[in-house]
Formats: sequence, structure tokens, C-alpha cells
Amino acid sequence: MTASYTEGHSDPTVQPVPASVVERVDAADTTLQNPKRAVLSLGSNLGNRLETLQGAIDALEDTPGVRVKAVSPVYETEPWGVEPGSQPTYLNAVVVLRTTLPPSSLLERAHAVEEAFDRVRDERWGARTIDVDIVAYADVVSDDPVLTLPHPHAHERAFVLAPWHDVEPEAQLPGRGPVAQLLAGVGRDDATPRADLELHLPE
Repeated sequence: MTASYTEGHSDPTVQPVPASVVERVDAADTTLQNPKRAVLSLGSNLGNRLETLQGAIDALEDTPGVRVKAVSPVYETEPWGVEPGSQPTYLNAVVVLRTTLPPSSLLERAHAVEEAFDRVRDERWGARTIDVDIVAYADVVSDDPVLTLPHPHAHERAFVLAPWHDVEPEAQLPGRGPVAQLLAGVGRDDATPRADLELHLPE
């Protein structure tokens, strides 16, 4: 696996992961030394939304030190923070990972996956081919402006809480409490289940 992540490889999604990190996580993969649990939220409202979400999940699984353990059902939601009807609707999902990457490297990988699927950051709340957000990393609570953990808006977004609750009904959002309780407070009205669509664990 390490050989395919050498400098200059054509896959643009791997470049932000430094070689030193790759070596450490490859070694940890072999021995499963202290992997951490992380929860990521995925969203897409441009192009082939379902295909892009699945591609992002597969790219995460292809990362040294990352194993995708659960993939939620798909939800459809209205865009956040913009005028109703001004953008296409989103497809959203949540994935649960086991990872030996530190939070900063996991964030770099998330950004690299976005770039590989042509994510454009021209405007806040703009339409996007893919959005990959770290919702929670182990029990870490941090106000680092580069990566605030848990995600500062996760507790108020049904499109995060509903799919997360589907795959981990007993989950806790660090510093905020049970996901089930947070979801009850927010409600599911803004997140529509798409039973006709399905994402898969990488093979």
C-alpha cells in the first residue's frame, strides 16, 4: 500500500499526507496500535451526487491508516444558509471510521478528497460537488480555528444527526451529549430519507 503513495503519484488525493505520516500509519495498520474513532459528514449537491458520495467513501478507505466501518443511509436536504430554491438539494450521509491518522492529517485527507472531486470554495455556503467534514474525532474537544472539534454546528444540523443516529443510536457528540437527544431537539423535518438510494461499504 505504501508504494502507491510515493511522491509524484498521479492520484491527487494522496499528496497532502506526508511520507512520515504514511510510514507511521502503515505500521499502525499492521498492528492496530491505538486506532481512533472518527465521524465524518458527506454532502453533495452538484453533478452525480450519489456517485460522488460513494467515490469519496472509497477514497477515504484507500487512505493508509483509515478504515471505513459504517456508512449511513442517504438523506436529502435543502442547502444550509442560502435562500430557498437558490441551489439544488443535497444528498447527505455520515461515515464512521477507525483511523490512526491524527486529526490534522485526517483533515488534510478530507480536503484532498474534496479537491479530487473538483470542490470549489468561491463562496461560503456555495454549491459543491462534495463536502467532507470531520464531525467528531474520538472524545477530542478543541477550539482550534483550523479544526474545531467536534464540528461547531453538528449539534444543530439534522443532516448530520439523523444519519449518524441511524448507524450509531447510542453515539455521543463530545461536549454536547447523546446524538439521539440532540436529534430530538432539532427534529427530522429538514432531512428526508432516500430509501431508494444506497451507499456501500468499500469492498
